Amino acid sequence: MEKVVLPNDVLLNEVTRLLAQGRDVALVPKGNSMLPFIHGDHDSVVLRRRATVEVGDIVLARFGGRYVLHRVIAVEGTKVTLMGDGNLKGVEQGDKAEVCGTVIEIVSPDGRRRKPTKGRLWRHLLPVRRYLLKFRRKWRKLFGKPL
Repeated sequence: MEKVVLPNDVLLNEVTRLLAQGRDVALVPKGNSMLPFIHGDHDSVVLRRRATVEVGDIVLARFGGRYVLHRVIAVEGTKVTLMGDGNLKGVEQGDKAEVCGTVIEIVSPDGRRRKPTKGRLWRHLLPVRRYLLKFRRKWRKLFGKPL
């Protein structure tokens, strides 16, 4: 099978269209902002359009013309706040209507499938997340495999 790489806007606009039609969509996210739970350019995620958005959900949203795949850390009325699990600071805020889909499954390259958690403990570990991520990087460098 040939791998085709498309610009994010083209690909994610089509993903959004398919989700709006009620279809599930699988894609390979890029970047490290969702470490340690989603490995960019490695894992794939399956997205589904949901009627509700809850704290702890991992969602694909388009805020200000930019797509992000991050975890919901707050919901207040029609507003949602997102933050990547691998981020130490920095959030995105927007309207619930800008959420395109919710991650319902994370798929490893070997085919293992797992349901995403709500990340409750990880969200509470934000003050020490820097040290945990650093330890993870060093472990991977030493042993060549994820912790």
